[in-house]
Amino acid sequence: MRTIILTNFDLCTGCQICQLTCSELTTGAYNPRQALLEVLVSQDGLVHRPVVCQQCQNAYCQAVCPAGAVSLWDTIGAVVIDPDVCTGCGLCARYCPLGVIRVEPGRGARKCHLCGGDPACVKACPTGALEKVVVGRDI
Repeated sequence: MRTIILTNFDLCTGCQICQLTCSELTTGAYNPRQALLEVLVSQDGLVHRPVVCQQCQNAYCQAVCPAGAVSLWDTIGAVVIDPDVCTGCGLCARYCPLGVIRVEPGRGARKCHLCGGDPACVKACPTGALEKVVVGRDI
C-alpha cells in the first residue's frame, strides 16, 4: 500500500493555506515559497492547480541519487529523503517530473513526506482540493 495526495484543481481557490501550513511545519515560518507543494496559477489567474509529490512507485529521484539518500518509507509508502545522507547535489530535483523537490544550501534536498502519513496540507485545505488516498502498489 502507498499513500498519495490527490489534487482537485476545480476545487482549488488559490488561498495558499496548504502552502502556509506546509511551510510552517517544515521550516517554522509562514512562507509559501518554502512549502513542499505548489499552487500553480493560469495566465489569466482563473485556474489554480495544486501540485504535490505523487510518491512515484518507480521514483526518478530515488534512481538518480548518488548518495542513496532517497528511499521508500514502507509503512506509508512515501518516498523520503534522509537529510543525514543527502549531499545536496540536486539531481533528485533536476529529475523530478513535477518539480516539487527543493534543494537549499546547507539543508540539502527536501520533498513531501506526507507528514508521516497524516498530511497537514490535506487537513488544512478548506475546499477539499487536496485529498489523502491510500492505494495499492499497482497504481
